[in-house]
Amino acid sequence: MSAPTLPRTTREVRLATIPEGLPAQEHFVIAETPLVEPGPGQVLVRNGHFLVFPGLRTLIGGEADGVPLPPLRSGDTLFGPCVGEVVAAPDDSPLRLGDVVAHLRGWREYALVSALECTPLDDALPDPVAYLAQGSAAYGALTRLADVRVGDVVFVTGAAGAVGSLAGQIARLLGAGKVIGSTGSPQKAARLVSELGYDAVVLRGAGPVADQLAEAAPEGIDVLVDTVAGEQLVAALGAARQGARFALVGALSGQLSAQRAGGSSPVEIDTYRLVVKGISLRGYSGADHPDVEKEWTGRFGEWLSSGRITFPHTRITGIDRAPQALQELIEGRHFGAVIVEL
Repeated sequence: MSAPTLPRTTREVRLATIPEGLPAQEHFVIAETPLVEPGPGQVLVRNGHFLVFPGLRTLIGGEADGVPLPPLRSGDTLFGPCVGEVVAAPDDSPLRLGDVVAHLRGWREYALVSALECTPLDDALPDPVAYLAQGSAAYGALTRLADVRVGDVVFVTGAAGAVGSLAGQIARLLGAGKVIGSTGSPQKAARLVSELGYDAVVLRGAGPVADQLAEAAPEGIDVLVDTVAGEQLVAALGAARQGARFALVGALSGQLSAQRAGGSSPVEIDTYRLVVKGISLRGYSGADHPDVEKEWTGRFGEWLSSGRITFPHTRITGIDRAPQALQELIEGRHFGAVIVEL
């Protein structure tokens, strides 16, 4: 394959100022920078799509202790999961022109990346963009921590988000008998039922979560996949059956709070209930389960190809709209994952 003609410059999204509260469009700038040829061990990737993810709020807020990613400071270029095509590589590189790869240097049109930090993508998934799906966390939580069993009642908080929109579908495929979700939007609630097969939805702001959950699951819940924490975690504990298994994947109620810096989400829970009900409550980290990613990709590809699962996502076109996309994600405007298409 002949090398494509490359531009002299590329654009990237940088953090202009550290916000006092939640980040918004005005805290970012689109910067133009010279395009650099790859050196030894490097490749140049023309980015095609990158994921907008709420963890950026934590990195920008500075409370990144325990997070396996560096904090973002004023002037830094944002980063995150991305898929793209190799457009330049040294002769001795293990990657070749035209290879489609995944890496973590999104938020820019072209990325200079170590070849060792790139994951070559095959045709396991019908669309390379599906490699940006956040289903690995949901699948790992449901198979490694919650151990979903046939007939289980499963509650997924933040069900319209990148993780939750896949978690409910995965739970059903693993044998769950009833799947309940939560969201803050009536429109999203309707889509969870009509498009993703949720049996019932708890609507944040429409009355106490505990009362709604009790109505949706009068006999209680067996499994929780929690991406929100806060009131919804407390309500789930109140609805837990004997031996319920809770998998905590996120804590968006604290992470996306304007009163916090993105790295804490305190909540008061009844530990006595944990004891008498024999409830397991564990946080899920992909780093603790390195075998999950490959297993998930294989099953995800099979389910996508057979039409048994969908990948809900919103595509935002153009790097100029990326800061807006992050603000809209924080405000909860979109359904499923949010992806910028370059």
